[in-house]
Amino acid sequence: MPDREVMARAVALAARGLGTTSPNPVVGCVVLDAAGEVAGEGWHERAGGPHAEVNALAAAGDRARGGTAYVTLEPCNHTGRTGPCVQALLRAGVARVVFAVADPGALAGGGARELRAGGVEVVAGVLAEEAERVNEAWLTSARRHRPHVLWKFAATLDGRSAAADGTSRWISSAASREQVHDLRRRVDAVVAGSGTVLADDPRLTAREPDGTLSARQPLRVVVDRRGRVPATAAVLDGSAPTLVSTAATPADLLAELHGRGVVSVLLEGGPTLAGAFLAAGLVDRVTAYVAPTLLGAGPAALAGTGITTIADAVGLDVDDVSVVGGDVRLSGRPAPRR
Repeated sequence: MPDREVMARAVALAARGLGTTSPNPVVGCVVLDAAGEVAGEGWHERAGGPHAEVNALAAAGDRARGGTAYVTLEPCNHTGRTGPCVQALLRAGVARVVFAVADPGALAGGGARELRAGGVEVVAGVLAEEAERVNEAWLTSARRHRPHVLWKFAATLDGRSAAADGTSRWISSAASREQVHDLRRRVDAVVAGSGTVLADDPRLTAREPDGTLSARQPLRVVVDRRGRVPATAAVLDGSAPTLVSTAATPADLLAELHGRGVVSVLLEGGPTLAGAFLAAGLVDRVTAYVAPTLLGAGPAALAGTGITTIADAVGLDVDDVSVVGGDVRLSGRPAPRR
């Protein structure tokens, strides 16, 4: 089987771990036997549990000997809550390891070097872009030593986040809102400003389609430097953990969250807070739900960026466009400034 075809399967397996592995990465693994047939598959299912390679090797059994292991992230070379995957691969007798993305960590990195020293052929970089995408939150945290920030917003076709009278429910469709709850289930923290809390009184919880609370809840973070949020706010209802932060800047907030082990952040509101993050270069991905609706007046979805000329506009490298319940969903990374 072609390397890219097998690695694509490993990337799909890795995605199954989204929302359950933090603070660890999502990783997928496929093991082929010496004849090139699939012998075992696995993914990292939860933090503290067996890694993808261990699960795949267990499924493959003796068929792994002389075969090839395809892994979305360079096999780890250290002992944490579980043993090093490099040693598991060597013990299993695999002859070849193909991985997509190098491990950026000083602690876990070096797996490829150790495998080569053990006589294993190693190929790196296969489907690296696809593997980066599925694991971008953890990779951002590992490389930049701060949480990955996804800014999500809903707006009308003319860029309004609410009507002139302040009403905003519901700009996006029910299907779009259901996707947002899935986003919340997958991140470690949801961040909103005090203005949004005062205007909309959101709960910021992750809920199932039937309205019940999801089993996994993100940390709810309210940026409230002036102590404006009342004790009766829904975000303080006890249904999920909540942090009220007085951090002076977005960088300070992310440093505080990184210190608490937060790997991924969903930035939900409002336009001023989003503008501060964007102006600071601290937005890693933007996901917009654009409703086929025109208002003509009302607050914009983004404010306070300091951008005054088109030459300074922030572009997006869009990698996903889809229709969700009548809305257009666009997702991409802010393009590097020229």
